[in-house]
Amino acid sequence: MLLFLNNTTRTNYMTELRMELNMIAYLDEVQRKNATRKSDGHLQNFQDWTEEVALELAQEEELVLTACHWAAIHFLRDYYAENEIPASPRILIKEVGEKLHAWHCTYSTLKELFPKGGIKQACRIAGLPEAYCHSC
Repeated sequence: MLLFLNNTTRTNYMTELRMELNMIAYLDEVQRKNATRKSDGHLQNFQDWTEEVALELAQEEELVLTACHWAAIHFLRDYYAENEIPASPRILIKEVGEKLHAWHCTYSTLKELFPKGGIKQACRIAGLPEAYCHSC
């Protein structure tokens, strides 16, 4: 498309595109900053969570999130949103372990995914309220 535009039109288009990308980056940064946390690192509000926030939380704990991690995190969030309580370690291991068998995440490996606290660590990265998280 840009090949057929004259130089002025192309320059204007590129300027507008850069402005839009800068605005998107700015809004993402604002959303991350608005995800206020308690002194223990848990989010104040369940709704403030985004995948970018989860990546930040995981990075703070030197954890690289894999497909298995994301499946556990999304399961915890969906379960909490539906039931207003977090899943117990047993439910998490049973449900996510079965769903991820094709990716070689099994019952025995799920606890190893979150080495600094098991399901408590998973709950924190998933943005669940601290008071409701169980220990593994």
